[in-house]
Amino acid sequence: MTNLGTAENPLRVAVIGSGPSGFYAADALLKNKQDIVVEVDMFERLITPYGLVRGGVAPDHQKIKNVVKVYDKIATNERFRFYGNVEFGKDVLHEDMVKHYHQIVYAVGAQTDNRLDIPGEDLAGSHAATEFVAWYNGHPDYRHLTFDLSSETAVVIGNGNVAMDVTRILASSIEELSRTDIADYALEALKESNIKRVVMLGRRGGAQAKFTNPELKEFGNLEEAQVIVSEADAFPDALSQDYLDNNNDKTATRNVEMLQEYHALARDPNKPKEIVMRFLVSPVEFMGNGSLEQVKIVKNELYMSDRGGMRPRATEEFETFDAGVVFRSIGYRGVPLPGVPFFERWGIIPNDEGRVTETHEGDTLAGEYVVGWIKRGPSGIIGTNKPDSQATVAKMLEDAANSTTHTPVAPTREAVESLLNERAVRFVTYDEWQHLDKLETERGEALGRPRVKFTNPDEMLKLLDGIRA
Repeated sequence: MTNLGTAENPLRVAVIGSGPSGFYAADALLKNKQDIVVEVDMFERLITPYGLVRGGVAPDHQKIKNVVKVYDKIATNERFRFYGNVEFGKDVLHEDMVKHYHQIVYAVGAQTDNRLDIPGEDLAGSHAATEFVAWYNGHPDYRHLTFDLSSETAVVIGNGNVAMDVTRILASSIEELSRTDIADYALEALKESNIKRVVMLGRRGGAQAKFTNPELKEFGNLEEAQVIVSEADAFPDALSQDYLDNNNDKTATRNVEMLQEYHALARDPNKPKEIVMRFLVSPVEFMGNGSLEQVKIVKNELYMSDRGGMRPRATEEFETFDAGVVFRSIGYRGVPLPGVPFFERWGIIPNDEGRVTETHEGDTLAGEYVVGWIKRGPSGIIGTNKPDSQATVAKMLEDAANSTTHTPVAPTREAVESLLNERAVRFVTYDEWQHLDKLETERGEALGRPRVKFTNPDEMLKLLDGIRA
């Protein structure tokens, strides 16, 4: 047989997931400098591509979404194919992939949230921030959800990117939201929102907060909301001040400066909403008769751990306040894929530098790879995925050169599409997605918005079937 990686016998790779890490992996494979001929087939459970760029990036962060232009360019490569509306583990199984591909790359992200494990967490009105984000971004799986925004106070637990986004959306004016690509049903629901106060809870101090300077600055630019920071929360404790004095952490230093600037601001009577930023507090109980009515928190203090880092610990000081809805944003984790190893403790696919292993620190599995958050956990920004994916691809190309791959019996696109057709899987091509993309942007232009998203899969497939006919 002709050597693997030639035009006659290309290296066939399946990428499971179409978010940033999946596209960056495809790009690195197709542009490899070893002159290995690679064909990449990308499988996506949804009809639409881009993962969290479409379903997770806040609707008022349109500049970040411009990264999809890079992905569109990758998709024009004649050796790339997109198969939307195809679910791994249901429409195609792991054993199918092994029969058709030399290598499989899992790029499915971290799809669920961590829990607090406190009393009352399952009360009505207590939600994972991921659900709210997916809902207002028009994710088909979450469009049916409802959120009771009739109370005046909402609570957001955490201060990372997602927590900042949720807080900002809740505190934004309808005029601000109407200029975005937020889902229409979410826009209508937020028009009826009675939320006047959004309380953010961070278990560490402001100097340890996960948000970046631009995210914190954005709060000050909101049309209807003012940031409220108490004196205790604006000024660091002794341990934090010592850290700032002895480390060149420009982000933390500027965050603390901005918190102090917010603290010093006089109350603006033209801003009816408040973003109250609290630090060194943790929720310990949600209370209510069937639905959330109150949140109980404990005051924390920082101490130096045995490893030399600052850690929070609870004191004996508690506080309870009224709230009608809470969103927890305290970290995210992956979910298992059928037929693929999973390390439950960390919520990732176990791997050694991107090569999937049987167990954590176990032997590697030939032909199996992982990229993105399902590889390393939920860390970094969109751009972080590019070098991460490139590092995994370097291992893939090394293994391909050594013939350490799966040995597929039908390594052709024709065989894959024949299998999908036999199973009556209505897969969506990239050209078809671009038709939907064009329709969404045209609908948005008529309203002065970036796009108006389709959120109903049946409606999307009906439109595409009409175009195909």
